[in-house]
Amino acid sequence: SSTRKREPFSTVPFAPDPDFVDRPELLAWIRARCAGPGARAALVGLGGVGKSQLAIGYAHSIRDATPHTYVLWVHAGTRARFEQAYRSLADRLALPGRHDPKTDVLRLVTNWLCDEANGRWTMIVDNADDFETFFPSRAHGQYEPLEGASASLATYLPQSRNGSILVTSRNKDAAFKLVGNYNYIKEVRVMDESQGLQLLRNKLHDTSAEKGAVNLLRALNHTPLAITQAAAYINRRARMTILDYLAEFHANDKKRESLLHRDAGDLRRDASASNSVVTTWQISFERIRQERPSAADLLSLMSFFNPQGIPESILRKSRRAAAEPGYEDEADDVFIEDFDILRAYSLIAETAEPDTCEMHALVQFCTRVWLSSSGEAERWKGAFIELMAREFPTGEFENWGRCQQLLPHVESLLDGEAATDELLKALAQILANVGWYMWMKGDYKAGERIARKAVAVGERVLGLDNELTLTSVSILALVLRDQGKYGEAEELCRRALEGYEKELGERHPDTLISVYNLAYLLHKQERYEEASELYQRACDGFEQALGPQHPTTTACLNYFSAMQQEATQARLEQSQEPVHNDRTPVGDVVRPEPRSESASSRQGHKKGSMMARWKERLRRKAS
Repeated sequence: SSTRKREPFSTVPFAPDPDFVDRPELLAWIRARCAGPGARAALVGLGGVGKSQLAIGYAHSIRDATPHTYVLWVHAGTRARFEQAYRSLADRLALPGRHDPKTDVLRLVTNWLCDEANGRWTMIVDNADDFETFFPSRAHGQYEPLEGASASLATYLPQSRNGSILVTSRNKDAAFKLVGNYNYIKEVRVMDESQGLQLLRNKLHDTSAEKGAVNLLRALNHTPLAITQAAAYINRRARMTILDYLAEFHANDKKRESLLHRDAGDLRRDASASNSVVTTWQISFERIRQERPSAADLLSLMSFFNPQGIPESILRKSRRAAAEPGYEDEADDVFIEDFDILRAYSLIAETAEPDTCEMHALVQFCTRVWLSSSGEAERWKGAFIELMAREFPTGEFENWGRCQQLLPHVESLLDGEAATDELLKALAQILANVGWYMWMKGDYKAGERIARKAVAVGERVLGLDNELTLTSVSILALVLRDQGKYGEAEELCRRALEGYEKELGERHPDTLISVYNLAYLLHKQERYEEASELYQRACDGFEQALGPQHPTTTACLNYFSAMQQEATQARLEQSQEPVHNDRTPVGDVVRPEPRSESASSRQGHKKGSMMARWKERLRRKAS
């Protein structure tokens, strides 16, 4: 096939680091462990010790030594990010069927990897830190696969003779589950003194200012990320020396120690190393705030995103929106300078993927701790919620790419709370749109959970009959309907209809959509007489409000007509069948699903034109 004739490629999103310090014993172990067919290996250790840098170096060495090998990089920090990597790979490989909404893209890519005819490949599974991401429990797995089963992501990492997998993780237990043997796990410790000195020399612009270097390495516990951060800080200060840096480091040590012991999270696994890293970052944050407050603001906002795949365009857009009229171009210039400063401090990194950057998760954690220490954390979380409320679109098919990109960034908000009623309103907006997207995508379990949260938040801060609350009620009804939970779905449909009639009037198009939704629900249950009255009302109303040629009017008429044909056919079938039991109800005639519910038309109907007005209303609410 055409896919087998393509030239192997690399998806490693980072260029080789010219300052990379070889750690030969670790690279030799990786090469030996990953040499066999179907090999698996894992690098584990504290954040900042260089696991990913080693994996990047190994990946580039494989690509250079064996150009016929595919080198694949998979971000594994969250389920959504893992799925996004596999979808991108399916696109890169141009796998047939990948755009079909019914296709399990993860399985499609896995099957390709298992086919030895496609050639050799090496996969780096980076940041596989969260056990639940790969082995979700039925009790609280946040997302289920598209088919609704509870299969773990680990099933999509094939043990194929033509491939090998290198995992990086902070969680040794998760690594063990992925590689299957503790002998296949290598703990990455901090650098030895000679390696640390070499890294410091590589990173420092002025190598004449090395006095105190050994003491600096000891203060930083020889942690590569801390060394890199310290060098970036020193380089940005025209006359700063290592001794100057050490003086600041120790002057702030007691002040920062109290921060480290408050909600330290994974940092507690290695207190000596984390203390050095955290203190280094706190010094950088304070210096940035003093030098350029706008850059500190950018850092603060970015600390609430998912660490990977942060869209630069959204950050830039938020800056332009906040600018005075006529000063948008100046806001762009300020953003670029702020971005460069954060990059110079190695707090953020650009990726090979256009319009995206990333931050280390520990940098974000320490940033939020730092914000808490100055009473700023809630303000910046609020700014992030408001930004996501503006940017996360409705769940219509044309928005799926954007929804998929932003879903990892709003995951942390889906079960959370907000500090004020205004922020809860913004959160209700996000929940409604995410629930809509999950419903559209066919992830009904997640869609139901999120839609219920949207309804609860909306009722709490907006009221029972608010339009956004009613929209969330309608989305929940649709999710329940598509799971066959008709009883509760009908209650919610009737509640939404009553609310719209009260708030907007009986002839408003949004009210008529609610009439239509109830009609279609009754139609699915073969309650034809009740459905007929509602279909008639909806069709008449749409024709008056929108015109006879409007897509919504046409869709309603088509489904009304289809139902009438089904009802007629049902009556004919009943009249021709002998009645063996007087208690057999008319509505229990068994027949295939009506054509209106075929997979091909489902998107055009229930997930299409009928949602257009919701889209307009939600956009108005968000503006």
